[in-house]
Amino acid sequence: MIGGIVMVFAVIWAYQTAVREKTENMLFWVAAAAVAFLVVQYAFVWLDIYILESFRGSESTEGYERDMVSVGDRKNEGGFEGWKGVLLSSFFELMPPIAGFLAVAFVRVKFILKAAFTPANLFSGITEMFASIGSSFKSTTVREEE
Repeated sequence: MIGGIVMVFAVIWAYQTAVREKTENMLFWVAAAAVAFLVVQYAFVWLDIYILESFRGSESTEGYERDMVSVGDRKNEGGFEGWKGVLLSSFFELMPPIAGFLAVAFVRVKFILKAAFTPANLFSGITEMFASIGSSFKSTTVREEE
C-alpha cells in the first residue's frame, strides 16, 4: 500500500519534470521510471524476504514450517520483539518504496533532466509537485455576466 502511494507520487514527479523540460519521448521515460520503480521495489521485497528468512532460519522450530494456506504472519509470531522489532519491521516495510523512489530519481536526472547527480538535482521539483497537486483541488467558479 505504501509502495503504491509512493509510486504514484514518483511517476507524477517524473511526468511533471518531463513536461517542464519538454523531453522527447516523454511518455517513454515516464513509463521507464515507473518500470524502474516496480523492478527495484520487487528486488528489495525479495531481499527483505531473504533477510527475514535468514533471521528465522537460525531459530527454526517445528511450528515454523507450515502449510502455505495457513493464516498468520511468520514474522510476528515470536520473533522481533521490543524496539528492535519495531525498527526492523519499519525498515523492511519502508526500504522497498524508498529504493524505488531513488530509482525514479536516477531515471529522472539521467534521462529526463540530463544533469549531474547532486542531491539538489535528485530531489528538485518535489515541492513544486506537491504544490501543483494541492492547487489542483482548488475549484474556480466562473460567474456568468448578465
